[in-house]
Amino acid sequence: MEKRVGPWRPPRFFRERCFKEEKFVNVPNRLTIVRIILIPVFILLLVLPLNWGNVVWLGTTIPVTQIWGAIVFAVASITDFLDGQIARRQHLVTNFGKFADPLADKMIVMTAFILLVDMGAVPAWGAAIIVCRELAVTGLRLIVVETGGRVLAAAWPGKIKTTTQMVGIILLLLNNIGFATIHIPMALIFFYICLFFTIYSGIDYFVQNRQVFADSSAE
Repeated sequence: MEKRVGPWRPPRFFRERCFKEEKFVNVPNRLTIVRIILIPVFILLLVLPLNWGNVVWLGTTIPVTQIWGAIVFAVASITDFLDGQIARRQHLVTNFGKFADPLADKMIVMTAFILLVDMGAVPAWGAAIIVCRELAVTGLRLIVVETGGRVLAAAWPGKIKTTTQMVGIILLLLNNIGFATIHIPMALIFFYICLFFTIYSGIDYFVQNRQVFADSSAE
């Protein structure tokens, strides 16, 4: 009896390795890597003594370096939105993405606030609260994952915090464009709204995950 031979397939270990590599270099992970690369670009634009002059938009004088910084930050924010959407819709969630995506988000936000403090645009105490909250929540996420728990999706306070952070940072980099001429400190208003929801969402996140500490104390 003649044996039927199907199409040749590479060895299983080779297929699994290629599949893992393909998942690693998928579009969401590439966007995350781009966002991480943009962080030093963002820092250099705002720290180096680049004399690129100023422009006047809507009656507001803005250094060109800050405009480019705002553009880089806006691009990073867009990639943050896109990589999450693509990963969930196309089921491309990877361990690298789970680790690097939130880390990249917090790194660029914390970097922006530290640089804004140096520019005198925001109070140091407010930026310190935001940085401490982001570090605390990141640590809690790691504990939740390590103990086999499920990382909760961002609730509405967290989403408001993220949105006001992005808008506030861009407005601060653009010297409160559109509002400076009418003497409304909209950039700082967004900052303080962001600060409120940063504290509120941080407390909410710890309350939602309080069982992690209860389990550890029981052990």
